[in-house]
Amino acid sequence: MALHSSAFCFSSVALGPRNSARFYTQRTGRPAGFSCQPLASVARLNLQGKAFPGDGAPETKESPLVVCFGEMLIDFVPTVNGISLAEAPAFKKAPGGAPANVAVGIARLGGSSAFIGKVGEDEFGYMLADILKENNVNNEGMRFDPGARTALAFVTLRGDGEREFMFYRNPSADMLLQEAELDFNLIRKAKIFHYGSISLITEPCKSTHIAAAKAAKDAGVVLSYDPNLRLPLWPSAESAREGIFSIWETADIIKISEEEISFLTKGEDPYDDAVVRQLFHPNLKLLLVTDGPDGCRYYTKDFSGRVKGLKVDAVDTTGAGDAFVAGILSQLAVDLSLLQKEDLLREALKFANACGALTVTERGAIPALPTRDAVLNAIFQSVT
Repeated sequence: MALHSSAFCFSSVALGPRNSARFYTQRTGRPAGFSCQPLASVARLNLQGKAFPGDGAPETKESPLVVCFGEMLIDFVPTVNGISLAEAPAFKKAPGGAPANVAVGIARLGGSSAFIGKVGEDEFGYMLADILKENNVNNEGMRFDPGARTALAFVTLRGDGEREFMFYRNPSADMLLQEAELDFNLIRKAKIFHYGSISLITEPCKSTHIAAAKAAKDAGVVLSYDPNLRLPLWPSAESAREGIFSIWETADIIKISEEEISFLTKGEDPYDDAVVRQLFHPNLKLLLVTDGPDGCRYYTKDFSGRVKGLKVDAVDTTGAGDAFVAGILSQLAVDLSLLQKEDLLREALKFANACGALTVTERGAIPALPTRDAVLNAIFQSVT
């Protein structure tokens, strides 16, 4: 199922003149932001007449900004599933990194997003900056390190599309972002500030992450946290657990997977609501649990439930959780009252589930992220 096979052609990315500037943006002919209307009911969805990025429609009022902080890297994905890295005959180069995936996902869905992070002052780094801009993501918060390379990850795909990772970060540029390099004005303009836990592993990025989140919190920005556990990157399992929990109670919205629940609770049943509720802190507005093809669960102070997912044939699950996050944040940025209205939250989560489902039908993360049009059509087809 090729949703947008022409979205990326790496051999033709226009990198432009090179210089040593650490602050980089690229001009494009597309508008930077598009309006993103909240979902009210699938029955009322209008699949026609909506302005989507790249459709030539005039720009509408820019929707509230979601700023994503953290790593952006290159994923190398085997062209054949079910074999080891050593046995793979070839790899597909795909831009990735969870926070960057979310930023692009939101922009693809018609929302307004920005990315803050660091890449190497190298060909991959410039390519990633270009890809963000081409996808209508504000990249003014990107920084370039002349002494470190852009991070790489080789991803082994099992026969069922699940992944195993081998990372090249020793150190990579994303680990070296400093507080002095942060664009605090951009952070304070956000409606939602989204991040993961990988940026907490080493200094100076850890202190930078904490400073950025504090600035957002102080400005009244909603904090969204997806731990995105990558155990091989941490010194130990205990350090990962401690690091993830170190910022747990500052988040307003948290998204976790069933595997992460088991890890954080040291082996307790991730399907037990009482176990999940242990992770709900007093200031949390929404806790989301992704259950792969089964959809998701949601927990607030007042209500909880489950929303079924769309059934698709999985090719590569890379980026599915990030697409889900992009789907729900794109709705919450427009209307935070969804957090108090269970029926509307369920519709928004149905949309987010469809985002995740469509992403697993193609290889790679960013290349597979769907447009709003594709998601709405998939939902429409599932109920007709």
